[in-house]
Amino acid sequence: MKRRGRGIACMWYPIGFTVDANPSAAVVKVNEDGTATVLTGTVETGQGSLTVLGQIAAEALGIAADDVHVVSADTDTTPMDTGAIASRTTYVTGNAIRLAAENARAILFDTAAQMLQVAPSQLEARDRKIQVKGFPQRSVSIGEVAKRAQVVLGQPPIGSASWNPPTVAMDPETGQGKPFSTYVYATQIAEVEVDDETGEVDVLRIVAAHDCGTPINPMLVEGQVEGGISMGVGFALQEEMLFNAEGCQINPNLTNYIMPTSLDMPEIVVDIVQNYDPTGPFGAKGVGEPSLVPTAAAILNAIHDAVGVRITSLPATSEKILTAINAKRAGERRQISA
Repeated sequence: MKRRGRGIACMWYPIGFTVDANPSAAVVKVNEDGTATVLTGTVETGQGSLTVLGQIAAEALGIAADDVHVVSADTDTTPMDTGAIASRTTYVTGNAIRLAAENARAILFDTAAQMLQVAPSQLEARDRKIQVKGFPQRSVSIGEVAKRAQVVLGQPPIGSASWNPPTVAMDPETGQGKPFSTYVYATQIAEVEVDDETGEVDVLRIVAAHDCGTPINPMLVEGQVEGGISMGVGFALQEEMLFNAEGCQINPNLTNYIMPTSLDMPEIVVDIVQNYDPTGPFGAKGVGEPSLVPTAAAILNAIHDAVGVRITSLPATSEKILTAINAKRAGERRQISA
């Protein structure tokens, strides 16, 4: 008989490294045609980070994301970045790019202030223009300002900056400190169907609520959560390294190391919890690794809810589940006969 169950799991996750410095640096250059070039040492690994970093620069400069060209991961030309690890790219590298863009924007504002005959503090950058606050009709294009700054004033609008999360070292005696600058939080709920005659599990639905600060790109956030859940399904039910008696791995390739495919994926509902973080770039934090953390726990809790057995080693294969079910039944029979 197939039995359904639901399980819930919650998690919190730190952004960045523990205590140790993990800075990022960036350079932002505004070109004479109103576009911008961003130099960053971070690496794009498929998570869409360069899109988000380009959006951060565009927001700070008042131009469109399509106007930003991001040059990344070239150690000959790009500044230092600790790496696309520890779910830190949006938070740490994004802050460095925001600061660098603001430094370049300050040069633009100084130039535009002379052109519009106002103080730099009275200006704002929006819609590819620098305009007087409250009087958008008094404006000049960013490209025109950039050209004047470079050709007439001799000060090209180039900004550079670095950012390192503020932390407090751990006290060696008390263990107290502030090892991380910020944290993210999530809850996932899994609904499964378990066949109590075979131990087979079908994950039917997962609802995932994630706090990642203010999402810079909500679609990419949803994609990362869905990707993390896919990894979590494999972690919970399928992925296992097997070794023979001599210690050699017997499933070293994708023909017998089982991973989820698109056909194994459940229905996924993603709820992005809006939570502005004042320390992040435009309120953002991160969502990379945290999207995986609660999935396996939610699935195993759902299995327990469905058939009443607790699996404590991963993956929760059909064999382990059926063995646990049979042991539970045998125990119940002994109690009845006693």
